[in-house]
Amino acid sequence: MFLSQAGLKKRMEKIHIMSVVVYCLAFVLGVLGNGVVIWVTGFKMKKTVNTVWFLNLAVADFLFTAFLPLTVTYTAMDFHWPFGNFMCRVNSTLTFLNMFASVYILVVISVDRCVSVVWPVWAQNHRNIRRASYVSLGVWLLALILSAPYFAMAITNFLLGFVVPFTVIVSCYTVIIHRLRRNCTLASKSSRPFKIIAAVITTFFLCWTPFHIMRLLELHHHTRSKTSGYVLSIGLPITTSLIFFNSCLNPLLYVFMGQDFKDLVRKSILNILETAFQEEE
Repeated sequence: MFLSQAGLKKRMEKIHIMSVVVYCLAFVLGVLGNGVVIWVTGFKMKKTVNTVWFLNLAVADFLFTAFLPLTVTYTAMDFHWPFGNFMCRVNSTLTFLNMFASVYILVVISVDRCVSVVWPVWAQNHRNIRRASYVSLGVWLLALILSAPYFAMAITNFLLGFVVPFTVIVSCYTVIIHRLRRNCTLASKSSRPFKIIAAVITTFFLCWTPFHIMRLLELHHHTRSKTSGYVLSIGLPITTSLIFFNSCLNPLLYVFMGQDFKDLVRKSILNILETAFQEEE
């Protein structure tokens, strides 16, 4: 049973207020949290392959959340965009740039972990900061291409921004888990980095999956269908809030999973992130 027009309007107003609150929270936490990660991994920590990966992940999330005030204004003004067509395109492009850059950096991290576990000697001889930087640059170029209007279709975003990377990541971690079960020493060395990376990947897909589902539902939505129209009117604002919130979660995961929580108050942010991003010996 569906709400009346007045009831639906009142509910939508509450959802929009909730969205604005979430956007503001994501902006503050995302800019501050990812800013700290960028500062530490870019200027304070010893450069490693892992710090290159997490630095680029933080840059993607920082850019995404830094433009959130535009979306806050847009939502608060009852979806009136006062910033012109150019900024509208920039804002939309940044959304998909963040999605593609983040997910393909996670793909690179997963492949890197898989290679390090399966072929440790080869990885030790070939993994270096310079190559990691080149790979990261390639990811950004790919993300920029995929963020172009030509690729802006929901089905394309779903396939290239979800299905393909999800398949690669799951395949990599299937191989990693199988290998770690056979090697207890390797498993103990990889425990903390493995848990942190797994947590980052899990939260990414948990936050982005509902959004992709809503986009696909919107693609197949018929104006006469009250059911899908109702679901979209409620679901799209909520799932959009979820993807914004995802961009401020990673710094929290690094902190709280980087060491035992009881040591949190005794360590500086630098020490915490060094622990979170450390390379296996």
